[in-house]
Amino acid sequence: MRRRIGAEYSSPARKHESIPVPSVTLPALEAVVNFGVGYDHIDVTAARTRGITVCNTPDVLTDCVADLAMGCIIDIARGMTAADRYVRRGQWPHAPYPLGRKVSGTRIGIVGLGRIGHAVAYRAEAFGMTVAYHNRRAVAGLLYRYFDDLRLLAAASDFLVVCASGGADSTGLVDSEVLHALGPSGFLINVARGDVVDQAALIEALRDSVIAGAALDVFRNEPHVPTELLDRENVLLLPHLGSATMQSRTQMWELLCSNVTSTLSGEAPPTPVRQFAPAR
Repeated sequence: MRRRIGAEYSSPARKHESIPVPSVTLPALEAVVNFGVGYDHIDVTAARTRGITVCNTPDVLTDCVADLAMGCIIDIARGMTAADRYVRRGQWPHAPYPLGRKVSGTRIGIVGLGRIGHAVAYRAEAFGMTVAYHNRRAVAGLLYRYFDDLRLLAAASDFLVVCASGGADSTGLVDSEVLHALGPSGFLINVARGDVVDQAALIEALRDSVIAGAALDVFRNEPHVPTELLDRENVLLLPHLGSATMQSRTQMWELLCSNVTSTLSGEAPPTPVRQFAPAR
């Protein structure tokens, strides 16, 4: 029997919506393979009910996302891209650029200590940063301090880095209370999902100087960015660059193809999503 492979592009603007698994239009569907780690936009429960395998592409993008997170920390603390704009506007001859913040030896709080969270922590240690984290539960065997209350982690952090996976459980996790706990000397970095941060609360916190600044690689309604963020010098805005390197995207594509070919060959795919490999 011949089998066909189809592809559908899920617009970033719809990433907070769940992609249905239609039984009428795709009666022979065997697998949904996501080009990326997050699968909160796929109706995994419906897929599992129908015996459809759902796969993603973890691990191969971990390093690049973690690298970007550290770059965001350095940029927003030292004002690097803002300083670039300062020079290009011809302002340097008239006044020195304002002082930035030191990164080495500071405190970093990681929201979600999965693969990417671990990679960020590893890099932060090289900067002599004190690492703490918030998770659904403590990770055994780690020396990092665990906070079961995200507000307490924020209060104990100079940089709060969001690495949590998306989905209903994490929507709005970083809310107004967390941002107030982070405080006027704290920075928020989000390299996870736009939904994890209450975007309206963040805009308000930046407007009222509740926090020092933010570096954002993801947004609630990508690729549309709230106009309230566009003119703020203390906000770094990136167009979802987490895995956007030639190396990561090549590896992601190879892993996606391996998942597809394995499934169509009747073999177990390399990376079915966690706890959702269907029983056949």
